[in-house]
Amino acid sequence: MENPNFDFLKSKFDVSQDTFKILSNISTKKIIKSGDHTIKQGGTSNKLYFLTSGLMRSVRVSEKGKEYTKNIYSPISFVGPLSSILTKKPSLLTYEALTDCKVYEVDFKEFFNLTKTVIEISNLYNRILEYLFLIYEKKQFESISLNATERYQLLKSKIPNIDEQIAQYQIASYLNITPVQLSRIRKDLKLN
Repeated sequence: MENPNFDFLKSKFDVSQDTFKILSNISTKKIIKSGDHTIKQGGTSNKLYFLTSGLMRSVRVSEKGKEYTKNIYSPISFVGPLSSILTKKPSLLTYEALTDCKVYEVDFKEFFNLTKTVIEISNLYNRILEYLFLIYEKKQFESISLNATERYQLLKSKIPNIDEQIAQYQIASYLNITPVQLSRIRKDLKLN
């Protein structure tokens, strides 16, 4: 029987069936409802998530109430406060479900303990960190080299129906523009 989660892990990280079974044993399948949080800004958690359906975001809210969406996660993604877990400090971000989501929840401590005794898990951890770094670097480059219209088009190419799935202000926050600017971009794109 085909398993898209195994297929993803196999293709990206060369995970064997045995390693996948270990991962399955330390993960819990959950549904996170739209609007629910896995962790709030200032909170702590040892949980990381493997998103298999739906959309989530990481967001920081300023003291004045302005939202800064750091990332919008679509399937298949790793989601969670890794920097908070590694530094043992409160999360700088809130992780929120934008739609109903299916995830696999993993306790990071349990996973990390396995890296000390199971070489394949240790190697997987290293490959995941490399993968996340490359994604972060690419996103950072896109944010400094693309204008708002190009960033919106790129987001639409990754999540074609995003406009129907989440609120305009959430998309605008991710693009670091106002909802009015996003409306203008959409209008201009329809005219062209």
